[in-house]
Amino acid sequence: MLSAQLDTYLAEIEMTATPEQKQQLLDFVAMLAKWNKAYNLTSVREPEQMLIRHIMDSLAASKHLVGERFIDVGTGPGLPGIPLAIMNPDKTFVLLDSLGKRIRFQKQVQFELSIGNISSVESRVEAYQPEEKFDGVLSRAFASIQDMLHWCHHLPKDTGCFYALKGQLSDDEMAQLPEGYSVTHVFELKVPRLDEQRHLLRVVKNP
Repeated sequence: MLSAQLDTYLAEIEMTATPEQKQQLLDFVAMLAKWNKAYNLTSVREPEQMLIRHIMDSLAASKHLVGERFIDVGTGPGLPGIPLAIMNPDKTFVLLDSLGKRIRFQKQVQFELSIGNISSVESRVEAYQPEEKFDGVLSRAFASIQDMLHWCHHLPKDTGCFYALKGQLSDDEMAQLPEGYSVTHVFELKVPRLDEQRHLLRVVKNP
């Protein structure tokens, strides 16, 4: 049943997946549901809802990512990084989180599902100093864009940018963008079977 739902949802967002990629996405949902009982990784309990609220919610941003090297900050159990990595084998994703149980889960997913383009880092974002900077800094976890830019300012390359996955957009939040940054794009995302607003903001440092 989940497999048929996944096929339908991928068609709705016009994404094509190999049989292996589909199986990896389904296996990721199965692992998330299993580990969630013991580790409380997400408030979403039902695999059908995980497919919508985690997998499709993550993948809706996929076509807007520009570059090859990304970091997913405050990734939790690996969202949106793991679904995006599965569907973008030509890109690499660093999954950053400060909680050990989440990192252990990510590493188990990487091992069991043979995902070669992710690596997990247990660290607070302000303490993490990468050897190589990123084309894109992703997050769906930060409360505000201001917080994201404050904590993550050191992560993108000069040509890199920030991708903030948001629900409803507030005018106040947009008005409080820190000095030195610009929103270049606001993408309205459509997530199958999700009757809630979703947006992706692309933010750059001003030259």
